[in-house]
Amino acid sequence: MSKPTFMRLNETWNAEPNAPHEVVAVSGTTVRLEFFLNPWIYEANEGERRVLTFEECSMWRLGATNDEGWYAGQCRYGKTAPAWGEFYELLGDDDQLLGPIDWHKVTPLTPEKRHFLFYLRDNTFECLASEWRLESSISIK
Repeated sequence: MSKPTFMRLNETWNAEPNAPHEVVAVSGTTVRLEFFLNPWIYEANEGERRVLTFEECSMWRLGATNDEGWYAGQCRYGKTAPAWGEFYELLGDDDQLLGPIDWHKVTPLTPEKRHFLFYLRDNTFECLASEWRLESSISIK
């Protein structure tokens, strides 16, 4: 069994590092994560929001670990993920996938689902889905 590798997906954008004010909305098997963009490093206006949309989602979670816990080694990927605050797809075998107990199950988990992980300021978002895309904010609150 090989350890998972992390492919960074947010090369030209990121969540606001201090207060992304993330919101999750679920509609059927579609999960949306809305957040403020980082206007200080990337091309974005202050107060601009985006939505990560995940299609054909099996499971998702939004919960601890925050940045302090990650740096203290309390995150199950803290020793292997390249950096805090990024959006990744995990590739390869992952024996720690079902470690957290706060998963929200949408449909039965199937092997072809992709594992997405987004380290936000005070939370970690994870999703197992078929596809993802970044969209303009649609105010999912």
